[in-house]
Amino acid sequence: MRPAPLDLRRVKVFPLAERASLTGADEILVQPGAPPAKLSVRLEERLADCASRVRAARERGSGVMLFYGAHLLRNGASLLLERLMAGGWITHLATNGAGTIHDWEYAWLGRSTESVERGVAEGNFGTWDETGRNLHLAMMAGALRGEGYGVSLGRFIMEDGTRLPAPAELEAELRAEPSHPLAPARADLLQAMRVHGLAGGVVTCMHRWKHASILGQAFRHGVPVSVHPGIGYDIISNHPMFNGAVIGRAAAIDFALVGGAVETLDGGVVLSVGSAIMAPQVFEKSLSCVNNLRLQAGRGVVRGHSIDVVDLQDGGGWDWTKGEPPKDNPAYYLRFCKSFSRMGAVMHYLQCDNLAFIHHLHDRLSRP
Repeated sequence: MRPAPLDLRRVKVFPLAERASLTGADEILVQPGAPPAKLSVRLEERLADCASRVRAARERGSGVMLFYGAHLLRNGASLLLERLMAGGWITHLATNGAGTIHDWEYAWLGRSTESVERGVAEGNFGTWDETGRNLHLAMMAGALRGEGYGVSLGRFIMEDGTRLPAPAELEAELRAEPSHPLAPARADLLQAMRVHGLAGGVVTCMHRWKHASILGQAFRHGVPVSVHPGIGYDIISNHPMFNGAVIGRAAAIDFALVGGAVETLDGGVVLSVGSAIMAPQVFEKSLSCVNNLRLQAGRGVVRGHSIDVVDLQDGGGWDWTKGEPPKDNPAYYLRFCKSFSRMGAVMHYLQCDNLAFIHHLHDRLSRP
């Protein structure tokens, strides 16, 4: 017997406000003026070195890229990152799908996170109507402007919603220009509007905790954010409006966007904070694309950059400044270290709490 695929249009969703959220934005946010947590002398020295390299990179006009996982947001680093963006210290941010979901929920509801174990057993993990609905609306509206996941959701948060064209307008555009580059995006939006009863016009969605949103503040400061999700990885899959083409289109735009940031990395700095899978996987592909295009144009590959990887694990007990370990060493299988060690730069691994790292980095870069 061949099992039939699930009809996700039949998934029952619930109001997000009914969820027993585990964290609140007002409880977790760390104020930029608060003293950072105490660290060992060795870590303090390595953070000072990192801050010095970031400062030097920006003085020479080179890029500083921050790849981060959702826990950095959930640990309350949003206000610190806003100050780093405002100061011009970070030129590009990249995160995964979870980083955007918690970001939007904090911005709209002021709270996020749920019990995965209990939710899966009860069949309601991730089945929150407003989260799946509004993230899809943001991406579908953004696609008509040629925007990717990060920019379109940041705009949606800061502008408290979006505007949808009338279905008749979309249908007329599709009939007139069926091969237009935006035709697939127009078709996806038209189908969603018809299936889910959406009217054209302004969609208002007030975000009372904009200050808690990294994506929103990045949009405000004009700092690009690229989002690198996986289809079926994130809770917005558990929604009748789920459309992998919409997510994939937005992510494809963002992959090109992150490549543009990698182009600025000569003499720059890459910070990977709490992103064990997405950051190394995306960075190695985008760096290869940039080098490919440079070599075709008779230019040299990206060089002179440094990489700082921050995580709570011990790095396998390996000195990653020496390159990668042999295959019989368990540290070889730490992807978040190994991949970055191959990227043509000195890689510094810091075993450190991700919030403490960002807090200390902000503290050092905010000094004259």
